[in-house]
Amino acid sequence: MVETVKARYGAVAESSLSSQDAGVRAVAEAFGYSTAELLAIPAQANMGLSCGNPTAMASLKPGETVVDLGCGGGLDVFLAATKVGPQGKAIGIDMTPAMIQRAQKNAACGPDGRPYTNVEFILSTMDHTTLPDRSIDCVISNCVINLAEDKPAVFREIARILKPGGRLAISDIALKKPLPPELAHNVAAYVGCIAGAISMQDYEQQLRHAGLTHVAIMDSGADLNSYAKAESQGCCGSPTMDDPVGQGKDALKPGNDSLLRVLSATCCDQNAAHRVGRVEKPLHAAMCDVLARYNINDYAASVKVLAIKP
Repeated sequence: MVETVKARYGAVAESSLSSQDAGVRAVAEAFGYSTAELLAIPAQANMGLSCGNPTAMASLKPGETVVDLGCGGGLDVFLAATKVGPQGKAIGIDMTPAMIQRAQKNAACGPDGRPYTNVEFILSTMDHTTLPDRSIDCVISNCVINLAEDKPAVFREIARILKPGGRLAISDIALKKPLPPELAHNVAAYVGCIAGAISMQDYEQQLRHAGLTHVAIMDSGADLNSYAKAESQGCCGSPTMDDPVGQGKDALKPGNDSLLRVLSATCCDQNAAHRVGRVEKPLHAAMCDVLARYNINDYAASVKVLAIKP
């Protein structure tokens, strides 16, 4: 599943999705970003992949070092960089090479045309970063930890890199009740951050087992069906090629004919969609299909997660 996630998000990274697209901008605004925030960062940093705004609740201070796990194109890294100032540092971690390349390109030319001087992007998984022990003031993340196959390892890594008294501020998706089997085993729902989510209770328990305290998990009340706002990109109107239901990880094996149908090029950018001899449906289009069949709010919530490293 890791390679599938990398391939799908790599295709998004190589697309032209940005805040210049009304649908992409609407998704970000639905999950808590202001127009001013989106205008203050490179437009290409926003690809409509958020489920919250972690920098809005991280209480970042000048001079701090902050890490964004699963940074994508750098949206939250650039917002954090402004808050920690020139004496601070904002570090983005992502396992997808194309995302790191996009973030680095964004960092080289900010909205004012000048490069960011207090940001760094590192190609790495969330559960094994190269960061030193007790070196980070704050860890943020935005709708990414639900994609991790070993979430306890991610939480242990967060506890390792945080300084004593350091904190985490995460926007993520958590389950309110178990998913129906046909949704739980849907590949698009997994890559779209739903099927890999865990319950709020498990989320809190795993954070505490990792050694973090003062854990608070709050339903933000945001409408998860807002991802359909990306419909303006033409995704929801594209020919249907549902990800296989009930096949689990076997659905991703090469040679599975159900993944071989070629799609119309009207949905997002297809220049990066070719993978091992097939064209897969882009991430936003696949999520539109899922949202057309399910009210995700019945099963999951956009949550705000806070905790402290003692």
